[in-house]
Amino acid sequence: MKLILKKMEHIMEFGGMKKDITLLVISGIALIISIFDFFPMPFDAAWIAIVLCGIPIILEAVIGLVTRFDIKADVLVSLALIASVCIGEDFAAGEVAFIMQLGSLLEELTVARARAGIEKLVHLTPQTARILEGETERIIPAEQVQIDDVLKVLPGETIPVDGIIIEGETSINQAVMTGESLPVDKTVGDEVLSGTVNQFGAFRMRAAKVGEDSSIQRMVRLVQSADAGKAKIVGLADRWATWIVVIALSAAAVTWLITGQIIRAVTILVVFCPCALVLATPTAIMAVIGNATKHGFLVREGDALERLAAVKRIAFDKTGTLTFGTPEVVAVVSCNPAYSNEEIYSLAAAAEQFSEHPLGKAVVRCYRKEYSKVVSAAEKFQMIPGQGILAEVSGKEVLAGNRRLLTEQGIKLSQEVLAETEKYPKEGSTLIYLAVGQTPMGYLVLADTIRPESKKMIEKLEELKVEPVLLTGDHENAAKTIAARLGIMEVHADCMPEDKLHWIGVYQKQQEPICMIGDGINDAPSLKMADVGIAMGGVGSDIAVDAADIALVDDEVKELPHLFALSRRMMLTIKCNLSFSMGLNFVAIVLAMTGILNPVIGALVHNAGSVLVIINSALLLKWRKK
Repeated sequence: MKLILKKMEHIMEFGGMKKDITLLVISGIALIISIFDFFPMPFDAAWIAIVLCGIPIILEAVIGLVTRFDIKADVLVSLALIASVCIGEDFAAGEVAFIMQLGSLLEELTVARARAGIEKLVHLTPQTARILEGETERIIPAEQVQIDDVLKVLPGETIPVDGIIIEGETSINQAVMTGESLPVDKTVGDEVLSGTVNQFGAFRMRAAKVGEDSSIQRMVRLVQSADAGKAKIVGLADRWATWIVVIALSAAAVTWLITGQIIRAVTILVVFCPCALVLATPTAIMAVIGNATKHGFLVREGDALERLAAVKRIAFDKTGTLTFGTPEVVAVVSCNPAYSNEEIYSLAAAAEQFSEHPLGKAVVRCYRKEYSKVVSAAEKFQMIPGQGILAEVSGKEVLAGNRRLLTEQGIKLSQEVLAETEKYPKEGSTLIYLAVGQTPMGYLVLADTIRPESKKMIEKLEELKVEPVLLTGDHENAAKTIAARLGIMEVHADCMPEDKLHWIGVYQKQQEPICMIGDGINDAPSLKMADVGIAMGGVGSDIAVDAADIALVDDEVKELPHLFALSRRMMLTIKCNLSFSMGLNFVAIVLAMTGILNPVIGALVHNAGSVLVIINSALLLKWRKK
């Protein structure tokens, strides 16, 4: 029943949005007919826009005033509409109404996109579980799993609930929860989380957290609730609306009482038509969005740029954001004088060519990239879950894997090799040892490499007084190594989604507006809760992009300092626009009160103000900090 009601609600919302778009299109055509007078009509075509777009604005303003005494920009717009109609400026009235309704529709579309991200996350929730009753298997809905039930998970399946492995070995892709770029080896006694993916071996697990307590369900709730605490920017025009309305009405009333000429009072309302005031913010935002687009940013919410201008701290996810998010071979070392480093590399690539493990694929990809050679043939390939692989290359039995694989096969490494390799795990690197028969031959070092532009980008942000923070699901050693290379002083490692959310909340409680940039599903709650969320659009998940305010389409993080500087320039332009439009209005009011301006000249003055505001905003299209 809930599903049916939800679908009906979405259909009604879509239908309402479709209706709004249709009315806007009709109004836009009517305004074009009005200004160019394409063919004679019994009335000014602008009245179509006034009726379709203007009347809803006036009704909303009246309802807000009567029920909540809420004075916002729509009150100003309503006054402008009425005053313009009273003096026969029908086109001006229709134009203002059209612009306001267009802005409202864009806001509704943004809200609908945010909801879509939550729906995609819900679809990741496992639907079924393979429960064991003795030796009998049966598939049941995941929500029916009880604590202490024994489940079987096959390779490629999504883990349905949180639990503990009681039999078997495997590797788990935990990116959905931790953002880690590499699968994590798991064995008996290790914890596994719902929503993560079993990569290789089948295993049995005992359910520990089920239903609403499971990790993936907690993630859904985090994303749904994170947006609730984010303060929405109140438009500067709305902040000043009360004073503007009082001043305009008072000036009109006093002028009428003193001079007895209603034409002067109407002129005051006309020159106070808030076109320039209403256009001051959206024109600047639109220009900045155009500028940002040229630099690879897709701005999904205009007010995010206003929030970004106030940000003093930026939190980075590591994997896929500051780094490429894919393992690369960074070193190859031979431990046997009879084999060169290249020969060791060639043996490893040949042995790993049939592997489905990301590390094995990385070895083959990097070998081909570096040497542009055909990988040697391999036979009798065997995958050993949680350890590595076994294959025959040129008649030789080759083993490639972790230390556990060598130990299980009775192969001992020298103390010299153990001393050499001790530093790599501390730096967050992964080792693949290679042996031929019972003889250790060497090792390969794989790591997630830092984007070349990351360090300079961090330095430029610090020049703008924006402090970087690292929030990552990776282990502490790996996180601190990356942070040290990039010059990031504050690091929080081993972060689950709720931990990242916690740290975002800590900074917000300290009255420090914070921006979060990430790429994974696990970053979605933080992207939603942060004052501004920026998602990596190229490597990032759809859910992260939907949760964010801004998407970095081409993953060029070097452009982040430009976005911050641009947002601050935008706020300066908006304030200049507002100050100019207000100043022009007050001068025009004085001239109208003294009778120097009549309604026709007054209308020209306020339209000229609007044009100047638009020109000033348009300068932002090509702005770049020198």
